[in-house]
Amino acid sequence: MAGLQLFPWQQHVLDVGLREREDGSWAAFEVAVNVPRQNGKGAVIEARELAGLFLLDEQLILHSAHEFKTSKVAFQRIEGLIYGCPDLRKRVLRVRNNTNETSITLVTGQVLQFLARSGGSGRGFTGDVNIMDECMILGDDAMGALMPTMSAIPNPQIWYLGSAGIGSPSVQLGRLRRRAEAAVELGTPDPSLAYFEWSISPHRDECGPSCDEHDAADDPHSSARANPSLGHLISHEFVRNERASLGTETFARERLGVGVYPSDEADTWQVIGEDAWRSLAAAEAHPEARAADGSPIPGVVSFAIDMTPERSHAAIAVAGPWRGGTHVEVPEHRPGTGWVVERAKELHAKWQPRCWVVDEGGPAGSLIPELKEALGVEIVTPKTREIAQGCGQFYDAVADQSLSHHDPAPLATALAGAQKRPLGDAWAWARRSVGVDISPLVAVTLAKWGLGADVEEDVDPLDNIF
Repeated sequence: MAGLQLFPWQQHVLDVGLREREDGSWAAFEVAVNVPRQNGKGAVIEARELAGLFLLDEQLILHSAHEFKTSKVAFQRIEGLIYGCPDLRKRVLRVRNNTNETSITLVTGQVLQFLARSGGSGRGFTGDVNIMDECMILGDDAMGALMPTMSAIPNPQIWYLGSAGIGSPSVQLGRLRRRAEAAVELGTPDPSLAYFEWSISPHRDECGPSCDEHDAADDPHSSARANPSLGHLISHEFVRNERASLGTETFARERLGVGVYPSDEADTWQVIGEDAWRSLAAAEAHPEARAADGSPIPGVVSFAIDMTPERSHAAIAVAGPWRGGTHVEVPEHRPGTGWVVERAKELHAKWQPRCWVVDEGGPAGSLIPELKEALGVEIVTPKTREIAQGCGQFYDAVADQSLSHHDPAPLATALAGAQKRPLGDAWAWARRSVGVDISPLVAVTLAKWGLGADVEEDVDPLDNIF
């Protein structure tokens, strides 16, 4: 009636995803669709939401995406479908599309609400169904906000739709995929999950009979296998152009569904291995390198400050050159934030560092005015690309063993749970998807970067010798 025509694969997803048990409850509590971009997953979402509003009597449907602009586009598309059909339009009570709310409400009181995901969005709502678009960027914070909203609903359902995993942000999609793989391996269906994926395997020799002889990036059959709408929404010519223009890894992810999926939270040390980190500990081998407050050996040093998004803990880190490399420490890591400025004054008076570094866009950015006044110096605030450079420099220093430390426990804990988040073509430390306090890790990364930052130095490095 709305004029939405579905391809066979889209109809198949809806047929399976909306199957019922004998008692009328959904056979699948969770439905996941993992398909390369531009294949038409949006039509699956639209059909599911139209069904919820006009056929299934679902009182509240929550549609969320990683970015609000994506949710706004989805809102505009389904609004057009409804308003293009007089029989559906006459059942609409109101449409709201402003900075406070984006929603469609029917005369029956049913609501389709559009949100951007965050640690707080969705709290207080009781949804019959949650539509999680862009599910390749979906971590524990968003799940913690949205999943409990369904606990009081007798027959809830959650739909995840996205493309191939992109690493650490794909926490929830990785879990769903592992559950599906386990069900296939054991030959026992997951009792609450319907999982759909279109992709190839880049390692045919490792995946056995589940792989096809055509699982090769440059084989046209691979594109056909991974793109159910090829020849309809996507042309063969466009795929050839993509293959020529994109890098091999990007083409495999975006067009062939070859994703990178993080291990679950129980698996630690995902970015930097524990053995590699512990091997750099220098406390016993070089006891003279440690000052009473945990600072590195005398010389030119830089300090940095970071805190958790919730402002529950803060950390001060320091870095200095040592034996041809860099030594890092975390002299302070405490609950709360009220102590930070005063402790920074004490450290500044003793060490006269070349700079203090704070991420202006991070949680500690609010301390910058007070720090400037208390320390009497400008605070160095790295740009986004410089933060990415700092993370890369820290990683490289561990890899080439040019970094040393005294194995401070807060830093080891942060590294054990650390994950990456994409930052352009580079990466930075992920704050919100890891469930651990990484402020010590962010602080030492910034402190190390600060040793090479462009600052005006008016202090003689020899003044630091004790």
